[in-house]
Amino acid sequence: MYLEHFGLTEPPFSLTPDTSYFFSYGHYADALNTLLVALKTGEGFIKVTGEVGTGKTLLCRKLLNTLDESFVTAYIPNPMVTPYGLLTAVAEELGINIDRHYGHHQLLKMISGRLIQSTAQGKRVVLCMDEAQAMPIETLESLRLLTNLETEKNKLMQVVLFAQPELNDKLNCEEIRQLKQRITFSYTLAPIDRAGMASYISHRLMTAGYQGGELFSLSALQDLYKASRGVPRLINILSHKAMLASYGKGEHQVTPVHMRMAVKDTEDAQLRPHLQSFKLKDVMQGGIWVALSLTLAALAGALVQSA
Repeated sequence: MYLEHFGLTEPPFSLTPDTSYFFSYGHYADALNTLLVALKTGEGFIKVTGEVGTGKTLLCRKLLNTLDESFVTAYIPNPMVTPYGLLTAVAEELGINIDRHYGHHQLLKMISGRLIQSTAQGKRVVLCMDEAQAMPIETLESLRLLTNLETEKNKLMQVVLFAQPELNDKLNCEEIRQLKQRITFSYTLAPIDRAGMASYISHRLMTAGYQGGELFSLSALQDLYKASRGVPRLINILSHKAMLASYGKGEHQVTPVHMRMAVKDTEDAQLRPHLQSFKLKDVMQGGIWVALSLTLAALAGALVQSA
């Protein structure tokens, strides 16, 4: 590909959630800090929501890698399971040897025993669930019941839900209103702003070994932001394709021509028409026309009344 051409050691805009590329900026840094504080204070349920492509999975992986040895972590990437399937997945993540013939009550008892054991060792258990919006209502309720396990002073397990905004609709269902009340911390991931996007691009390029000058021209970055709307996944896709276009032409900088080629080839991206920029004289002229129109309307009204 273009790695040697641009002096890179690895692809800078891969879509895999590599935590070495985590962008500790703005709300991403705030979200991580919020999660760490909430977990250290022993809260039960924590919720992080964000639109498709805003980096929830990467944040989840970063959180798991950041927690120290005082935490026991469990990660379920696909929670679209039955209540029994949830217990099975949690048990496996906690290192419990289970048999397919175990019943619901037996699984719950084994999980409870492992949680009590971890607490006795001074460790906190954290369950991270990605794509939580896909979890059936009955499984969400089962998850709530699972977190009922507690000592006199502490919860035996804390849960972090990473989800698309659709999870909020599910939490409004009457059947699981108790779960919604238990969410003590909530954070919404927004797209990256314009200034942050330039830093995001530089961060990923440097992490991938780039040591040259400005690889993306200012105009290309402007088009990139308009087309991606600041969504990290779209930024990665468009940047990768634009670099391919630049490489294909034997050039060493990404220009608006390359970026527009990338946008044209990406289904969920498009460049919005530029807003017309008005000069001061245009505004003044517009004001004159408005004043003239109001005067003519007043004259017309006066003529009607006199008639």
